[in-house]
Amino acid sequence: MGYINKAIRYGKNHGKKALLKKIISVLTLRNKPVNLANENIAKVSTKAQKLSNLIDLRFSQLRPLKIFSCHQNISKRMNLVTDSINSGSLFGGVITSIIYAFLLAKKNNASIRIITRTEKAEEYRIKEILDHYEIKFDNDINFVFAHFADTNKEIDVIDEDYFITTSWWTTYATMQSIRKDKIFYLLQEDERMFYPYGDDRLLCEETIANEDIHFLINSKLLYEHLINSGFDNIRARGRYFEPSFDTKNYFWEKNKLSLKKKLFFYARPNNMRNLFYRGINVLQLAVDHGVIDSNIWDIYFVGKDLPKELEFDNSYKIKVVTDLTYNQYGDFIRQVDLGLCLMYTPHPSYPPLDLAASGAVVVTNTCGNKQDLKMYSDNIISVNLDVDSLLDGLKSGVQLVNNHELRELNYKNNKLLTNWEQSFANVLEQLV
Repeated sequence: MGYINKAIRYGKNHGKKALLKKIISVLTLRNKPVNLANENIAKVSTKAQKLSNLIDLRFSQLRPLKIFSCHQNISKRMNLVTDSINSGSLFGGVITSIIYAFLLAKKNNASIRIITRTEKAEEYRIKEILDHYEIKFDNDINFVFAHFADTNKEIDVIDEDYFITTSWWTTYATMQSIRKDKIFYLLQEDERMFYPYGDDRLLCEETIANEDIHFLINSKLLYEHLINSGFDNIRARGRYFEPSFDTKNYFWEKNKLSLKKKLFFYARPNNMRNLFYRGINVLQLAVDHGVIDSNIWDIYFVGKDLPKELEFDNSYKIKVVTDLTYNQYGDFIRQVDLGLCLMYTPHPSYPPLDLAASGAVVVTNTCGNKQDLKMYSDNIISVNLDVDSLLDGLKSGVQLVNNHELRELNYKNNKLLTNWEQSFANVLEQLV
């Protein structure tokens, strides 16, 4: 009720239009996109704007963590710095970072603190993850909400604090306040590829090129790509790991009854590297040419930022799936027969591996040194990104789905890891 009363008073003092503008401003702040390039610096003002203010406004998410030194009776503490751990964030990379942070803390008999930068943590989510992955953790767990726009929030720091960062922007914000050799940057993509050539990409590249921080790289493919791109610092101070896919969530329910086969398209129109428009172009052609028969297949667009209703030119209604929880995502993945997952970067990305771990056939694309993903599963078909190659990939995918014996044999011979302690065995030794 306190917020409602404040809103009523604000409306009386400033008018309804001003109140509406204020509400929109607050909601925008709470849901500020990670892509720094979306920041708008144009302001209506009669005063000259200071250059430092323009820089601060444009790159507000890079504001340093505000810290103060203190003396606490803590032998060692791991700090996970991330945007959010709430339901909309709990997939692939964020869950990976949480598991790593807790296993590292456990191995070093340390407490753990989770620092979120865009949303106040839903603390119970951590228990859900620890329970799901059967990670027993007896030391203290604390949470701090340090929104990048909150200039008053300060974080206590002790000598035995170590920081695990989860993106170039959380790394940048952390290393302005913390000794760089105490930072472990969990890098799960060539994050330069999030941006066109410009200030964002330059700052990202400079962060990845830092010679003092430690690097933990998700997959050998990404590690080799970064080294081949000239990041000798990663060769010197980085290690890679291969992700795991727990058998509680990812397994093939091949006896699940379904009237029609299910096709999964990884659909994220606002994540440019997922090539949404190339994907829908190929799927439309696949339907037009009978590669995908809508009488046999149900077609699902799974992702975010999607219209609620979509259809092909023949008026076939696409099933749009958004806002799944982690367990709902696993339930759905286990029902899929064929996936089309595009990622215009060298990292394999999680959905193709999620699907393969659950018995599906997947069509994905090559990029750089990512030429083949058969080191994970023979049910993953990698093709070039031109339309004809992707159509041929879907044809091969449909054939493999219908070849039940070969599909099952490939699934049984999957080389995907299923235990995170095994995945992190090499990188957990860094701090001890």
